[in-house]
Amino acid sequence: MKFKVIPEPRSRSFLRKAQQTLPLVPSSEDDCCTLLIADTEIDSRDTAREWITFLRALGLVAESDGRYYQRRNRSANDTATAFRERVYAAESVLRALDETDSLSADEIFERVRVPPWEQNRRQDWESVWHERVHRLLEWAVVLDLAEQEDENHYRAIRSAGE
Repeated sequence: MKFKVIPEPRSRSFLRKAQQTLPLVPSSEDDCCTLLIADTEIDSRDTAREWITFLRALGLVAESDGRYYQRRNRSANDTATAFRERVYAAESVLRALDETDSLSADEIFERVRVPPWEQNRRQDWESVWHERVHRLLEWAVVLDLAEQEDENHYRAIRSAGE
């Protein structure tokens, strides 16, 4: 399953804090939202719901019968892999970076295939998807999958031997 929610990028320490704020024993969405609002800089229930969904996409939180709980012992590599595989359009953005040395956010946007149903969904789909690509790039930087070269250019982080 791919998750579409992509909140405003934050640091790895924020991800850890949000994960650790959620209970080890499955709890209701309302309880989890209350915990996130109380213990992090998240300021609304809607934003807290988005974060729960994003944390699920990253494999940091799991869901069972509509109840949520933190998953423990996840490595940074597990989180980065989950981002690539489970966040909608992340693979396309990262593939575009892998194909060249450096690209601007606009060039990456041009290489991401936005499905027709997304284009037909709203009149301002281009601005929505420009923002989505920008957030995906920023999360890729946070998760050490890419680096930002300057204000608007990014490149993939390649492991030794690539």
